[in-house]
Amino acid sequence: MARFKGLLVSAVALAFSAGAAVAQTTVKWLHIEANPVVVKLWEEVARDFEAKNPGVKVEMQYLENEAYKAKAPTLLQSRDRPHVIYSWAGGVLKSQVEAGVLEDITPAMQGYKDNLSASAVDAFTVDGKIYGVPYGVSQVGFMANKDLLAKAGVDAGKIVTYDDLLDAVKKLKAAGITPLAVGGADKWPVHFYWTNLAMRLGGKAAIQAALKGQDGGFEGENFQKSGELFKQLVDLQPFQNGFLGFKSQQAIGHFGDGKAALLLAISSFYHTQKVFAVDKVGIPDDKLAWINFPTVPGGKGQPSDTLGGINGWLVTKGAPKEAVAFLKHFVSAEPQKRLAAGNFIVPVYKGAEAGLGSAFMRNIAQNIANSTYHQNFYDQDLGPSVGRVVNDATTEIAAGTMTPKQAAKAIQDAFRQGN
Repeated sequence: MARFKGLLVSAVALAFSAGAAVAQTTVKWLHIEANPVVVKLWEEVARDFEAKNPGVKVEMQYLENEAYKAKAPTLLQSRDRPHVIYSWAGGVLKSQVEAGVLEDITPAMQGYKDNLSASAVDAFTVDGKIYGVPYGVSQVGFMANKDLLAKAGVDAGKIVTYDDLLDAVKKLKAAGITPLAVGGADKWPVHFYWTNLAMRLGGKAAIQAALKGQDGGFEGENFQKSGELFKQLVDLQPFQNGFLGFKSQQAIGHFGDGKAALLLAISSFYHTQKVFAVDKVGIPDDKLAWINFPTVPGGKGQPSDTLGGINGWLVTKGAPKEAVAFLKHFVSAEPQKRLAAGNFIVPVYKGAEAGLGSAFMRNIAQNIANSTYHQNFYDQDLGPSVGRVVNDATTEIAAGTMTPKQAAKAIQDAFRQGN
């Protein structure tokens, strides 16, 4: 009988240990990265985390950028929601916090956050609580094809003022070259023109005043004027034929294929213009220039002011503690240095930016470092409802179906309703 009991205990112990071996925590990670080289690197980082954390599996899920924006609200309300999601921070983050779908990870970030850029951490902090981990920063400016500019007698280094840009567009059109590529179907690439002009005209003070309802808000002179200046460009018909039907990825590929001289781009497009080019080579470094958005004569904004993103990852409500542990591993020194060496991001982990491999990306990093005012994308910063109207209204200006005054009013009306 004793022997039987011993065998029974051993069997139970064996079954328990076998069950423990297969017991697994899965961290569901939803991303929007379209560059297969970056995804492969991420997979390596995830597998490394799994090796160091037996019993934990990181499951990568992908959604295209626009599909993600459309489906995120529903996904976040689902019981089967992903544990880690991509974020541009800003007003969209605040609305998600208010909806109660994100996890407060402040305790887990103590100590670790000191390794990161303070401003980047601040972007993922709402009411003193941290809800996500920043990953990289970016700048919006013009990518330029030096060869096409040269054919039209245009020097990228001499496009300094907005009048210089308009003059360059005229010369490019006269030479039979498409001046600008833009993804009008996605709308958000169009809002970069209006936003940059508003920044150059009014600087940081203008949007701060608008957010307080001062100076006419987003219907005030500063924002109407930005629309009027944008219309001056639109009236030159600078974009590729059928631009309103182009998705962003198509427009980026159009530039990468050498079919347009300029692309108002996020700095991360340095790589994606190659990914979406037909030959997967795109515009090589020696033929590629970067132009900071031109200044506006009499504008109150500083030439060093930058528009861009502070991107990162949010942890959703009820996510396992391993989700935060994974993010802390993912945004640590070694992975950030690897991404910097490949010129995929301007990293937020302190010291990792020293590893940037190209002069192009080092220039972007320096621009951001020199900026005393880095404005997050308006369509993210102003929240989902107002941001959608910003994108719609600015694209309507580009399409010629809305005046600058009407666009400014539509944005202000949306802002007033949401506040």
